[in-house]
Amino acid sequence: MQRKIGIVLMIALTLVIAACGQASLEEKEKTVKIGYFPNLTHVATIVALEKDYFTEAFGEAVEIETKTVNNGGLFMEAMATGAIDVGTVGPGPLLNHYVKDPYYFIISGAVNGGAVLVGSKHSQIKELADLDGKKIAIPVIGSTQDVMLRKTLNEVDLKPTTNGGTVELMPAAPADTATLFQQESVDGTATQEPWGYILETQADGELILNWDEFAWGKDSTNTVVAATKDFKENDSHTENYLSAHIKAVEFIKENPSEAQDLVIEHIKDLTSKEIDKEELKTAFARLEVTTYVNEAVIQEMADISQEAGYVESNDIDGLVDLSTLETKK
Repeated sequence: MQRKIGIVLMIALTLVIAACGQASLEEKEKTVKIGYFPNLTHVATIVALEKDYFTEAFGEAVEIETKTVNNGGLFMEAMATGAIDVGTVGPGPLLNHYVKDPYYFIISGAVNGGAVLVGSKHSQIKELADLDGKKIAIPVIGSTQDVMLRKTLNEVDLKPTTNGGTVELMPAAPADTATLFQQESVDGTATQEPWGYILETQADGELILNWDEFAWGKDSTNTVVAATKDFKENDSHTENYLSAHIKAVEFIKENPSEAQDLVIEHIKDLTSKEIDKEELKTAFARLEVTTYVNEAVIQEMADISQEAGYVESNDIDGLVDLSTLETKK
């Protein structure tokens, strides 16, 4: 009799645990945590939020939470800890994490271009060869702009000092580069917009390579949609997110001026700083909003990251999964 009672209690306990687990899973699926940067190269996410495209796509039963970060390293840390399920980030940090843990995926493109190489006035950099012996700011080690700069240095047989070369790469927040230019603390920067244009107009910066010349030119993948494995495997969530993302991309292409106004207002709400409309308009002309992903470029980024010592392997097979995106087109 006692044995039967024990078995019954065990079965009951198992059912309770399973029910709790299922409830926890269902609760998790009722919340979607979207991450992005408060800058122009994340315009698709910003517009989708401002236009309520995510809310429309997911429905009222799903709560949308947002998290902003200032660099790809922080974005990937947030993904690893469950603070972000999906969002926009540069492919550099994403592929670096994928090589170590294939839990993160590219499910769409977001922005091509949007990055430039700018020299400070005092540095007298006129061409790429003049980068020899110079100190160049990058947003963060391993960032997409870091990888793009390394690609460009390779073209003129130059290397960073960390790889036995003569060009020093200095991590610095893009918002700080104008001060660094004025203090003559750096000779140039590889940066995203609108910071490139701001340096030109406010810190005597000189454009060395425009967005269509820097690294892979117009094919330079600056921002992609990244998702965790758990999120990607939830077909309805992935479909809903991409529906909203595609809608935002189409809106931006058809209504560039209104999209820029939305970005200005959104960033002002987040940071209390207002971007000049003319600055944003000029910077906006230096990028292409898209869902396209050039997988050959992503692979070359992985090759460069391995050469830099950021990752042990350049094997990123499976990182790009556009299967759901292709069904939405």
